[in-house]
Amino acid sequence: MTATVFIDGAVGTTGLEIRERLSGRSDIEVVTLADDRRKDIAARREALNDADFAILCLPDDAAREAMALIADGGTRVIDGSSAHRVAPSWTYGFPEIGFDVATAPNVSNPGCYPTGFLALVAPLVRAGLVPHDWPLTVNAISGYSGGGKSLIERFDDDDALAFRDYGFALEHKHVPEMQRHAGLAHPPVFAPMVARAFRGMIVEVPLPIAAMPGSPSRAAMLDALHAAYDHQPVVTVHDDAPDELLIARDGPLSDRLDLYVFGNRSGNQARLVACLDNLGKGAAGAAVQNLNLMAGLDPLAGLVL
Repeated sequence: MTATVFIDGAVGTTGLEIRERLSGRSDIEVVTLADDRRKDIAARREALNDADFAILCLPDDAAREAMALIADGGTRVIDGSSAHRVAPSWTYGFPEIGFDVATAPNVSNPGCYPTGFLALVAPLVRAGLVPHDWPLTVNAISGYSGGGKSLIERFDDDDALAFRDYGFALEHKHVPEMQRHAGLAHPPVFAPMVARAFRGMIVEVPLPIAAMPGSPSRAAMLDALHAAYDHQPVVTVHDDAPDELLIARDGPLSDRLDLYVFGNRSGNQARLVACLDNLGKGAAGAAVQNLNLMAGLDPLAGLVL
């Protein structure tokens, strides 16, 4: 049986990447609206309610408005915005860390930065290696496509732009989902940055091991991550410690998530690092993976691994 999918916001960056991953598949039929009907409320309401699944690639307020157009108990939804990521009635769309996406009526796709952070931290908190009340910090750098159309235009139009540091009000919208889904007592201090690369992301959590209760070793943290992900084909835990990790200016599309634990010789410091494509496992790839699970299809269908 073919599942029908309507992508509301299909011409945005994430929507286009989702359509690319779904193209050519016989088990998925993508419902589309003509350009002159994409913003017509009646047409959108009909498409949203007639499809088996809807994927919302919209700003937060527009995603909430779209949900109001869907009849109760009808279309199952994957929301790519941050509107519902900590809503108790929604399932968080990160199956690798224990959420039951397959049976959920509505799934909130994780943010790109939280994907890297939670992949690293959630298993270690659950294993008792990182205390749930430890004051964590997270430093992350993303390709500029993560900022949407306006930021893409800024970087494309101004060759002098090389780097963007932001979030200085310390109220970034991704922080609540980091805290909630890692089970933390305190919100992490989040330092997001953008580089002159279209796609790609590195998320890092530094740990002063010597100051932490139990002083968890690098080996113990790697063991916990392996236990969490060795059966997960999208996530790879690396035992090696390369000298550098790079983001290419024009890197390839990828739906992988790669995790590392770095430590110094004395064992008193560590750096947890996640590498991913902000448009892949950080957005479109995660949406397609969640769609596959919800539709009872091959979870890896359409993904680039």
